[in-house]
Amino acid sequence: MSKRFSDLGINEQLQNGLADLQISVPTDIQVKTIPVVLQQTDDVVALAKTGTGKTAAFGLPLIQLINVDDSNIQAVILAPTRELGHQISANLESFAKYIPEISIATVCGGVPIKPQIERLQSNTHIVVATPGRLADLVKRQAVDISKISYFILDEADEMVSALKDGLDAIIKEIPKKRRTLLFTATMPGTIKQLVQNYMSKHVVHIEADMATVGHQGIDHQFVVVEPIEKLDVLLHFLNSKAGQRGIIFCKTKAAVNKLAKNLAINKFSSGAIHGSLTQGIRDRIMGQFREGHIDILVATDLASRGLDIKDVEYVINYHLPDTYDAYVHRSGRTARAGAKGLALTILQQEEVADIADFEDELGISFKEYKKADTQSIEENKALLWAKKYLRPNPIVPFLNS
Repeated sequence: MSKRFSDLGINEQLQNGLADLQISVPTDIQVKTIPVVLQQTDDVVALAKTGTGKTAAFGLPLIQLINVDDSNIQAVILAPTRELGHQISANLESFAKYIPEISIATVCGGVPIKPQIERLQSNTHIVVATPGRLADLVKRQAVDISKISYFILDEADEMVSALKDGLDAIIKEIPKKRRTLLFTATMPGTIKQLVQNYMSKHVVHIEADMATVGHQGIDHQFVVVEPIEKLDVLLHFLNSKAGQRGIIFCKTKAAVNKLAKNLAINKFSSGAIHGSLTQGIRDRIMGQFREGHIDILVATDLASRGLDIKDVEYVINYHLPDTYDAYVHRSGRTARAGAKGLALTILQQEEVADIADFEDELGISFKEYKKADTQSIEENKALLWAKKYLRPNPIVPFLNS
């Protein structure tokens, strides 16, 4: 018989918040983590693939442990990207709907710092932040994190590699006597070093069903193309998925911009995000994608870190990722919450040999996707050409090149 949140020790107020979100059955990582966070005092390292519900695994017990009568900041949650930080905050606010006394502040980069400084002057229990912005606020003495009891690192594998300086500056400011909860989808050497350097000797290690959960429901496929036909093959695939939602990952910002322009020219409902765009533009594009106003998101790996977007039916690797971890995070954008999804990787002939390495390392199997024949490609080109003259040209405000 499946466990319920009440069996894990979650209180009635939080259960009511979950009921409003139509969440009733906890995931594996939640079942294993929540009682440990609530009932024990040790640090926690939780390894679970993306899309398994890690935010609720730490967020629910954390909210329950907050002392609303204490005006000090009691918890800091760090996320590697602004988008993930805002998503975590939104989730916590939803969980705590029936506990209005809980105060959560979000301080991420890419937006003016002054309003955040003013917000932190008000009563705050939990701060959700990106490392760089929080380190800046600490340097300005605009936030006091010296009395926190809980320090949570979400998607920690990305944090220690790309954002180490900000992370180190923050760790120097927080008390040594604290609980650190580290959540990660992969366990590279940098994470093991962080655990050794910054966490207590008594660490509870939790692992969800890594053999299946992270890839469950994902159909991994690849298609081999010549460089000259790569875009045409992609456009043919996208036409076959008209009306479905998907994310296309590119290696560089320049590649994102170039591909997004081509999609716009060919009248695909799309938007693009990468790290050089302003936070306002990124928020707007992500909002349009979440709400279904655009069907396709073109992105760098920025968008693969922890974002929970419903009903993403396919993910395309327009460029093969450099690392196995990156593939895990990218493909994990689809097949979330028990759904099915396709992860399609577009390869050149010399890259095909790499597929076996990905299979061995990640414990998955790839099938070859049958490429459209020349006649189908040409027919698709004609359809796209006709579309250009049936609708006005779209405005593409998200590109900066």
